[in-house]
Amino acid sequence: MDVRAPSAPEGAVLVLHGGASRHDGSSVSPTQLSVLRMIPVARRLARAGEGRLAVLRLLNSHRGWDPRHSPVVDVGWALEQTRQRYGDLPVGLVGHSLGGRAALLAGGSPGVRSVVALNPWVYDDDDADLTGRRVLVVVGSDDRIASPRRALAVARRLRRRTEVEVVTVSGGKHAMLRHGAQFEAAAADFTRSSLLG
Repeated sequence: MDVRAPSAPEGAVLVLHGGASRHDGSSVSPTQLSVLRMIPVARRLARAGEGRLAVLRLLNSHRGWDPRHSPVVDVGWALEQTRQRYGDLPVGLVGHSLGGRAALLAGGSPGVRSVVALNPWVYDDDDADLTGRRVLVVVGSDDRIASPRRALAVARRLRRRTEVEVVTVSGGKHAMLRHGAQFEAAAADFTRSSLLG
């Protein structure tokens, strides 16, 4: 879904939502809270890009993350669609929760220059080769759904191969409703500087 689609952008940003799995295997609704939660982030990215960044929100094909299908597959599809539409532009991935995990794990894909993971829901042993990418991990100190400890452990592991910045939002919770502007600003400023210099 286009948030900002300039005719000749200098970079592109894919915004990735989270959302837990459902036992009934239902598809993602554009009105579910985890999807709507990323609208303010996407708008902030579009404003920060000042017409120089294409900002696109990805709607995953499946809810959650399971052994048969992960959001990383959807990110790969979206990256290919972005290349077909805009050519070989530098791309930034910005994801929340499971979208943050997908951004980190798909961040090594060709064309990706930066990755922002907001309150990423990760496993301790998640790892990816993000050599040459800039990475930002933003955690809320009061997140009780996605463990800040696990996110920081993954950030330390990623630092073996690339530059990783970590920001902690004091009092921030998983939904990013409280202190949302801090999460949004961190994502927008980092992505703009990574893609546009």
